[in-house]
Amino acid sequence: MWIANNWSDYAVLDCGGGEKVEKWGPHILVRPDPQAIWPKIDSVNAWKRANAIYHRSKSGGGQWEIRKLPAQWTISYKELTFNLKPMSFKHTGLFPEQAANWDFIMDKVRTAGRPVNVLNLFAYTGGATLAAAAAGASVCHVDASKGMTQWARENAASSGLADRPIRWIVDDCKKFVQREIRRGRKYDAIIMDPPSYGRGPSGETWKIEEDVADFVKLTMELLSDHPLFVLISSYSTGLAPSVMAYLLGITARVQHDGYIEAQELGLPVQSTGLVLPCGSSARFIGR
Repeated sequence: MWIANNWSDYAVLDCGGGEKVEKWGPHILVRPDPQAIWPKIDSVNAWKRANAIYHRSKSGGGQWEIRKLPAQWTISYKELTFNLKPMSFKHTGLFPEQAANWDFIMDKVRTAGRPVNVLNLFAYTGGATLAAAAAGASVCHVDASKGMTQWARENAASSGLADRPIRWIVDDCKKFVQREIRRGRKYDAIIMDPPSYGRGPSGETWKIEEDVADFVKLTMELLSDHPLFVLISSYSTGLAPSVMAYLLGITARVQHDGYIEAQELGLPVQSTGLVLPCGSSARFIGR
């Protein structure tokens, strides 16, 4: 398991009963987590001190119970700073388990010994974009949501990266990739964290189990002759790390010299020493 254990501003304090209680900077949030099926520890005081609780509805979705929480606040990971706020469907604008991948991205870019051009697809609020840019890469950030892309730009500004070479693209990822192929563009590294389900700006539908294999195959046409890495993540429980490793094996590995790693992503739990599973990732690493 790749564990995001280098946080100072974030922690899972306890989890159980289908929920987790987390420290996000100075604030404590309680959110649903389907992986935490064991009993929670009631003696962990943080459960009673939550600044906000997300209550899931039996009919789907849910809502926040805000007790004492600002409309927006920031937390930092190493040299990166992120703007957070409570969103619909339990989110805050950041997936902290991805810090394990940010460390990987920063290390690979910094030790590449050459200029690196990175494509970040389904880029959300820009965690991987900022990691690559902070390490010295040129980045193309693509997301179908104008609001998420603006949020990512604000995160870049908060991190002191507003002047870095980042292209901010609001577009359907598949259509953008197809256009980049026609333009003959190439990238040394490709990152993608596709949603389980989504819609593009013109109503295009995306279902990960049905669409991701063809999309990955298409995207590999954008890899440079000597790629640094390809990184795929998924929160969907339907895609095991081995499945994503096989997917990279029949695409990137067939075309380029390198090797593949795949693991679950995890967050350490302060109260028990357990590690909470949070999806998985696979990495093709070029030689």
